[in-house]
Amino acid sequence: MSTINKERIILGIDPGTQVMGYGVLRVLNNKPSLITMGVLQLSKYDDHYLKLRRIFERVIGLVEEYLPDELAIEAPFFGKNVQSMLKLGRAQGVAMAAALSRDIPIFEYAPLKIKMSITGNGKAAKEQVAYMCQQYLKIPDENMLPQLDATDGLAAALCHYFQTNNPTQDKKFNSWKDFISKNPGKVSGLK
Repeated sequence: MSTINKERIILGIDPGTQVMGYGVLRVLNNKPSLITMGVLQLSKYDDHYLKLRRIFERVIGLVEEYLPDELAIEAPFFGKNVQSMLKLGRAQGVAMAAALSRDIPIFEYAPLKIKMSITGNGKAAKEQVAYMCQQYLKIPDENMLPQLDATDGLAAALCHYFQTNNPTQDKKFNSWKDFISKNPGKVSGLK
């Protein structure tokens, strides 16, 4: 079976201690489409360890429901508040442990990398990321969620798709020039 026709499922997670966002993409015939996105509300829990437990349980639930082939997760960024960073790192670690417990490979992306991949601007606002995800995946307005953490999780999955969707990695092409010469209809704007 060709790698282009192979289906793969990517689970994207935006870890958080107040809200964890997630998105699930199906890639079929080298084209991504939305399966689902959502959030896990954690602010209602006072106990940090209970929050970690809920993150673990939700990621396991997503893995068992959607059977992802890969997990793309946003890496914690360096902030001024050390305690917040530690809590965020724990949230990310628990989500990663859940995926690892089911033998799912993990791919970590910095927030700047995700934003750059989705919008072309590493300092893009969450609203811009949500808009570009919606446009690229053709998500109807009624399926968009008000919580931007959901589209941040989806953006992690879409970033991973972009990073791993290199047409030259298939052994049929030696270079981009070779790809272009064999696929003139797939490339526009070249003179």
